[in-house]
Amino acid sequence: MVSMDVWSKARILIRTKNEWRRKASGSRQVQSTARERETLLGNTSAAKGAHHAREPWWRGDLQTVKGFLSNWVHLLLVAVPLGITAGALKWSSVYVFCLNFLALIPLALLLGDVTEDLALRYGSVIGGLINATFGNIVEIILSIAALFHELYGVVAASLLGSILSNLLLVTGCSFFFGGLYNKTQKFNPTGTQASSSLLFLAALAFLIPTGAGLMFSSETPDDKDKMVLRISRGTAVVLLLCYGCYLGFQLGTHVDLFQDDVNNGSSNSSGNGGNRGNGGNGGGDCEDARGYGGGSGSGGRDVVEASEPPQGEEPQLSLTTSMLLLTTITLAVAVASEYLTASLEQFSKRSGLGEAFLGTIVLPIAGNACEHMTAVIVATKNKMDLSMGVAIGSSIQVALFAVPLAVVVGWISGHPFSLSFDPFSAMALMLSVAQVNFVTAGATSNWLLGVQLMVLFALLSLAYYFK
Repeated sequence: MVSMDVWSKARILIRTKNEWRRKASGSRQVQSTARERETLLGNTSAAKGAHHAREPWWRGDLQTVKGFLSNWVHLLLVAVPLGITAGALKWSSVYVFCLNFLALIPLALLLGDVTEDLALRYGSVIGGLINATFGNIVEIILSIAALFHELYGVVAASLLGSILSNLLLVTGCSFFFGGLYNKTQKFNPTGTQASSSLLFLAALAFLIPTGAGLMFSSETPDDKDKMVLRISRGTAVVLLLCYGCYLGFQLGTHVDLFQDDVNNGSSNSSGNGGNRGNGGNGGGDCEDARGYGGGSGSGGRDVVEASEPPQGEEPQLSLTTSMLLLTTITLAVAVASEYLTASLEQFSKRSGLGEAFLGTIVLPIAGNACEHMTAVIVATKNKMDLSMGVAIGSSIQVALFAVPLAVVVGWISGHPFSLSFDPFSAMALMLSVAQVNFVTAGATSNWLLGVQLMVLFALLSLAYYFK
């Protein structure tokens, strides 16, 4: 099923970790192989030696973290201390914004690695909840940081932009590059229908407060704002309940449907699937799906097959290390997001780029970088169910969870954020959902359909640039 966000999407991405994780722990495997050879040859003295004692837990964790960091994207981690320093010392807003923007990209990828590894420790329900919570943590923290700075327009723009980026740019690129490699591709029509209905429901939910604010013009401005805010808060609560029902459907009552879909998600793959293990030992979810990063291979384009679920998947990090990394990375994301949003207004004035353009088009790049690369690379390997699940699944998470969560957090903290978008943004969302529904109605894709989605995203970007 295309609608495979949360645990279904996570299980597919987790599967593809096996090859690079084995390479990330290569030194341990070499030692294990040496021991086996010595035993087979009758050389048991080495097995009795002290150096054959069990490795300390932190040594294995260190090897795994090295595997996570082996991808070239993580070179951008140097921007994390620079961005925080720039914000703390009040450097120019241009430096503060750019450095912290770059810092969020590798932090998002690394956070995905740790989250997926932590989810392996628990069953489908707890693991799914972990992935649901941290799947869009960068977008959530960015929106909350902007909320506390009372940049309500940026909050709405960044969350809306995340939806538009996944729906149009990511899906469009997946169709385009997948079509170039495979001509015509097929995906699950049942999943398409489920995703379309959820996205359309979310779009209608956002239109209700927007329409109320436009139609009830006879009220005084203060009364109208209060009325729209009450409607928005009620809508947010309903959407969160809807998202809870969606999680229960996926992780509880109908988990077998999604498990079957995960197992068969790549059944349409033709003979051009990727080679196992040729991508090096790159870290990050993006490399999970494509075998990319830092090692030898065929140009980083080999994708680990995800059609057969591996047996005995085990976490590579200890619980202590996982929690420590999760806390540290989340704090780093929070600090970088704080400095990023604090410098946004001044950066907008100095660069000439409007806040609407920065929030809707630029900021989603940082939070969605991993999904972008994952969806496109697996599409070139004719795995459209996985590609669509990554792109559209992320849109559903933002629409049903991140957006209403921002409203509720603002409600609790005394920052009145409503779902009353400006008319153009509401129109852009509805057009995007409608266009995606049109191009996916036939459950097939080609490069021309991808061009259509990318053209619509380019037109909306142009409009936001001059807005």
